[in-house]
Amino acid sequence: MNFTRWSARLPGTQRRAAARSDDRGSVPAARAEHGSDAPTPDVEDLPVREILDRITGLVVLVHGPEHRIAYVNESYAAAFGPRETGAPAEDALPELRELGLLPLLDQVLRSDKPRTVKSRKMPSGRSYTFTCTPLTTSEGSGVLVFAADVTDHADAAERLRASERRHREAAVTLQRSLLPQKLEQPDDLRIAATYQPGGADAAVGGDWYDVITLGGGRTALVIGDVMGRGVRAAAVMGQLRTAVRAYAKLDLPPHEVLQLLDGLASDIDASQIATMVYAIHDPHEARLTYASAGHLPILVRDELGALHRAEEPTGPPLGTGGWLHASGTMDFPPGSTAVLYTDGLVERRSEDIDHGVDQLERALAGATGTPQVICDRLLRALNVTADHDDDVALLVLQNPEHTGSDAELFRGASLDLLGGVEAAPRARAFATGVLASWRFPAELCELGVLAASELVANSLQHGTPPMRLRLRRTDRRLIIEVTDGDDHLPLRRRAEPVDEAGRGIAIVATIASSWGSRRTPGGGKAVWCEFTLKSPSGASSP
Repeated sequence: MNFTRWSARLPGTQRRAAARSDDRGSVPAARAEHGSDAPTPDVEDLPVREILDRITGLVVLVHGPEHRIAYVNESYAAAFGPRETGAPAEDALPELRELGLLPLLDQVLRSDKPRTVKSRKMPSGRSYTFTCTPLTTSEGSGVLVFAADVTDHADAAERLRASERRHREAAVTLQRSLLPQKLEQPDDLRIAATYQPGGADAAVGGDWYDVITLGGGRTALVIGDVMGRGVRAAAVMGQLRTAVRAYAKLDLPPHEVLQLLDGLASDIDASQIATMVYAIHDPHEARLTYASAGHLPILVRDELGALHRAEEPTGPPLGTGGWLHASGTMDFPPGSTAVLYTDGLVERRSEDIDHGVDQLERALAGATGTPQVICDRLLRALNVTADHDDDVALLVLQNPEHTGSDAELFRGASLDLLGGVEAAPRARAFATGVLASWRFPAELCELGVLAASELVANSLQHGTPPMRLRLRRTDRRLIIEVTDGDDHLPLRRRAEPVDEAGRGIAIVATIASSWGSRRTPGGGKAVWCEFTLKSPSGASSP
């Protein structure tokens, strides 16, 4: 092999040579400042072997189809031990074989193009970046293998990745801590939810869901999405979720909840926009009443398998202000399944979002099983994996059909209260017969009839027609509700000994497990109370 000349001229060589020949106003070279008059040799005059022996990088020169060793510099020998010249790489360079670089040498010879493999870790723990460059020697085609020690860089990169993983885990923990730790499970619904963080970065999102028991057998279902990523979006999400739970306890219609949240969102952070759906399930009416603030539509598969999509009304996102939200309704009879979701489930960069909603509908049409099974199937059908680039929140609820012995535990009855004072004895007789037919213990029957009597008397005295008494039982509780056309809600007050009225609500609150009132859509109010049933073992149901 001939190492006497270097074939490349380094950049700037000609300029330095021209500068040396130009004595007119030239600036003295740096060496002159140190008193050295030795001439600077041209790069092409330097012996290549001397250069390769002195550099700190690891160098191996191989030639021929078997990649026989022509040269190994001192740095390579110090790192991996001395190598015998003329030996094939397969036998003499086991470290390259272990790293899978021998096929790369073949590629370089065939293509006559350099190849680089970054940050390969050796068994010793050191990391190297290998660059294989084709060249022509006196003995034919060869490859110059140059390895740079990048252990410090590789270790720093690994520490950075570990730090990012820790931040990612902390971010996901923060996000999940802001979501419900355990979903409430209403008597009349079966519910499951899932949250899938998006991407591999440490930024948390603002997707959330919630299930809130309102009393009287009704349930609020919430799903929302704060635009953007990061702790700021998560903080806004946490505040909105807390506010939703507070407003839900007021038992307001969905559009009034959104109206309150709209103003609150502007106060929290005017730069953050949030979308949300707030829906209420009423088992008496077998339907969902909902309001949407710029969110994607609820999807419902009914008991016959037909798909329904929530239509208008849909208002703008929360925080925009100046809009009066409105409520809509969807039928949700026994045997139906509904899906509430965020845009991360259906939105793709290359497709229109309506295409994603259509795909979700098709997936829902064929998804059967429990709500949790349906959650998992929908995520798979929409190709939501661990590397998905957006957060996904998904809430699935079912209104199960009760058959056989189970049907005896879920029953309802109602009576329209017509006439004047004679409505009260009819209501007591009706409640007595219904509760007896449901085979409640005598003590509970007496308390239920007393509660129904007091609620009816309160409605007759302070309400207006139409009036109705509704009784409902589940496997966990007895619910008694009276509706009328007056929208003034009753208040519990302390009756003086001389007062002849004012004790009805106080009596109901004393004997029942809980009670409450709300305004009904279209005007009027409903006043209800609940009695928690005893389990067969004698313990109270949850």
